[in-house]
Amino acid sequence: MAHQWRGVIREYADRLPVTEATKVITLGEGGTPLVHAQKLSELTGSTVYLKVEGMNPTGSFKDRGMTMAMTAAVEAGAKAVVCASTGNTSASAAAYATAAGLKCAVLVPEGKISMGKLSQAIAHGATLLQVDGNFDNCLDIARKLGDSYPVFLVNSVNPARIQGQKTGAFEIVDALGDAPDIHVLPVGNAGNISAYWKGYKEYSAPFESATAGTLPAVSTKTPAMWGFQAAGAAPFVAGHPITEPDTIATAIRIGNPASWDTAIAARDESGGFIEAVTDEEILDAHRWLSAKEGVFVEPGSAAGVAGLIKKHAAGEVPTGKTIVITVTGHGLKDPQWALRTEDGSEVQPVKVPNDVVTVASELGLEEN
Repeated sequence: MAHQWRGVIREYADRLPVTEATKVITLGEGGTPLVHAQKLSELTGSTVYLKVEGMNPTGSFKDRGMTMAMTAAVEAGAKAVVCASTGNTSASAAAYATAAGLKCAVLVPEGKISMGKLSQAIAHGATLLQVDGNFDNCLDIARKLGDSYPVFLVNSVNPARIQGQKTGAFEIVDALGDAPDIHVLPVGNAGNISAYWKGYKEYSAPFESATAGTLPAVSTKTPAMWGFQAAGAAPFVAGHPITEPDTIATAIRIGNPASWDTAIAARDESGGFIEAVTDEEILDAHRWLSAKEGVFVEPGSAAGVAGLIKKHAAGEVPTGKTIVITVTGHGLKDPQWALRTEDGSEVQPVKVPNDVVTVASELGLEEN
């Protein structure tokens, strides 16, 4: 009988802070596809895979961390949770709070959240407040609420979130048989680069499990972590917080990342880097993935692909290596970008009469 995926907590329970008695809040997250990117592989001369996190229950990687955060909230006896969000966290928090029977409050920056994500949070019954400020202002308020009021903070500053997100690295090693040589991903609030590095380190050394004793190393190496920020929201590149971050990639429009120190550690310990790509490069990569790889992502998710293409053009991507790129959210999160041509105009369907010969002609077909 085929194995029924049970969600990341039960699949990796020996490597997470849970027990058999833990009440797990799950929507079946994780187990996402590792897709061979044929065209990127041909371009770079390395074997490139896409870890397609848009296949999680609410359409983004946030679900990996949210199952742990919501499980921790229930264990702590919380009745309500709060988060700040540029979109994906709000969608995930609202869904998992519903599954847990908890109230959910979401703080989003005014006018800077996609309708796809906003609709998810509303559909799941979250109380949504648009703050007159940016994401960093929202997170500051959320942290203060968590400190002073009876609500449980589920942003990635909560260590339970990082525990859940590290399972993405486990899945990649399990699928490939070892860690890749390079792992590429977008960087916004920087929880994901921190979590993947944590996962890779834990899989490459003996692990002291609270429930299973000493677990042996699974992988023989760790990858270099290559992170890419949007140029208008690139505090790691600048070396200081950005007070007014600006990019079309709303998922990574963050000027003062909460996971700053752990992201720097992931960069430095892995021998990697964090660099920037422009909005134009992000949208080019967004179109590349849809048109050449068959993978539809939101713009922020394409930042890692944009970075790999940019580094290849500069002659800085080695050949013969194994490279994994995490694409973090589904294209339906922010679909309007797919309806624009490269010059920015709206895509318009070709209108044809109700006639098979004309339709065939438009399609370049000839009669048998």
